Amino acid sequence: MVFSNKNTVMINKTNITRDDILDMSDYEQIRDKRRAEIAKIKKNRRLAVGPHASFYFECYQTMWYQIHEMLRIEKGGECQIQDEIKVYNSLIPKGTELVATVMFEIPDAQARAKILADLGGVEQTIKMEIGKETIYAKPEDDVDRTSSAGKTSSVHFIHFLMNPIQVNAFKRSDTRVVIGIDHPNYGHLAVLPDYIKRELSDDLE
Repeated sequence: MVFSNKNTVMINKTNITRDDILDMSDYEQIRDKRRAEIAKIKKNRRLAVGPHASFYFECYQTMWYQIHEMLRIEKGGECQIQDEIKVYNSLIPKGTELVATVMFEIPDAQARAKILADLGGVEQTIKMEIGKETIYAKPEDDVDRTSSAGKTSSVHFIHFLMNPIQVNAFKRSDTRVVIGIDHPNYGHLAVLPDYIKRELSDDLE
């Protein structure tokens, strides 16, 4: 996926730098176009697993956009820019991993609270099956996503770390890839469609 900045073209970058961040006046000029581009990218990077969980696989483009939107909303200046870069760089895949934001999307507040209360530790049960290989996700350790009372967060950030053999297997068109959650209160699997698998293969070296 080619992603054009105002003056540069970025393909499969794995790190956002200060030079990548536009002035807000410049960003406003391209925001509508960029938002449409990101919507197309995200469409090929979203997977539903069960009735409530959605996996949004991140990349340089989605994180670049997220940083600019945060800067646009909060207007925190240079200090905020450095903070946002530090946070969102960790969610860009580095060539031997896939990174996802996992969201439990439950519109009704009461139902959401009840379901999340029964999903403590769910972030430890997320897995990817690449053929006969199984990889359990590594959650981001910025904060504890499960409370002492056993309630989980509605948002999790996870990494699927791969070795070279798993990377090569993932990229093969004949390899079946499955994303799953095997929590006792939420056991669901979803086969990764070919169009998502092709998109995510570009994240891997």
